[in-house]
Formats: sequence, structure tokens, C-alpha cells
Amino acid sequence: SGIILVAINPYKQLPIYGDAIIHAYSGQNMGDMDPHIFAVAEEAYKQMARNNKNQSIIVSGESGAGKTVSARYAMRYFATVSKSSSNAHVEDKVLASNPITEAVGNAKTTRNDNSSRFGKYTEISFDQNYQIIGANMRTYLLEKSRVVFQVENERNYHIFYQLCASAMQPSFKHLKLGKSQENTY
Repeated sequence: SGIILVAINPYKQLPIYGDAIIHAYSGQNMGDMDPHIFAVAEEAYKQMARNNKNQSIIVSGESGAGKTVSARYAMRYFATVSKSSSNAHVEDKVLASNPITEAVGNAKTTRNDNSSRFGKYTEISFDQNYQIIGANMRTYLLEKSRVVFQVENERNYHIFYQLCASAMQPSFKHLKLGKSQENTY
């Protein structure tokens, strides 16, 4: 393990993630500036360029801690410092799949109505000039048993209820879906 950054979700927008801050951290050494997701991203970017080796940033935390937002800031940092103009909004493109992955991987639990029950691995690809050329996101379902069994007061994955709610749509009629309450799982 390398550098560890503990970030706290303030549950409001702060003026510490704009382009001016990205440029302030760009090219700096770790420790020269205040701890920040941009400092971690800069160190990974520098190590990739210097050693020509893959780098990883692990973003972990409780539900609602801001993992997706932190990942988005890191991706925006890479897009900006690599001057990947055609991929300047790579975070938007990668995260555009979020509603789909959340429908398939999120469920209502006793503690959270939209609890993520899956892990995500996002891989950003760079060319020989260290500009972004693409990205892939893989998801890992953590609770396969939830499909057929839920604890009392918890629910199946959101997609199940969304499909049931769409049962009368012409393109779904052949699935013979009923109301979610009619099913035993």
C-alpha cells in the first residue's frame, strides 16, 4: 500500500475541485500541497509516466461517503493534466453507465434505501503520450443470494422492481411479469 488519503463527505459543494485547483496540484510532489484527491491522482500519474507502470487508486468507504464523486474528481484530474481534449469529460462517459449498474447492483437495505451491493473497477487507458484513450468499468455483484432471498424489511435489486413496474409495456409483455408482491423473491 502506498499513500492513504482520508476524505470526508461534507454533503455540500466546496470550491476545492475546480480547474484552478487541478492546475495548482499538477506537477507538484506529494506533500508539497495539502492532502487532496488531486495530490493522490498526480502521484499516480507521475509514477505511471516516470516508471511506465500501471498504477491503482483504491477508493473505499461506507455508503454515502462520496466514493463515486472522488473517482469522478480523479478521472477529471487525469483528463485535464493529460490534455486529453477529446476525452475531457471521460468521467461523464464512464459514469454514464451508473444508472444501469446501480439498478442491477443496488437494493433497499434496513440502513439505506439505495445501498450499493456491488464493487466497481474502473480502468483508464493512456497512450504513449500519457493521454487518455479510453476507459472500462467492471462491476462485481457482492450479494448474489439477494436475488432469491432478502432479510426482513429489505428488498431485491432495484432492477427487479423496475421490470415489474414495466410489465404492461408492449416490449415487456412477453416476459409475463406480474407485480413484485406476487413473486416469492
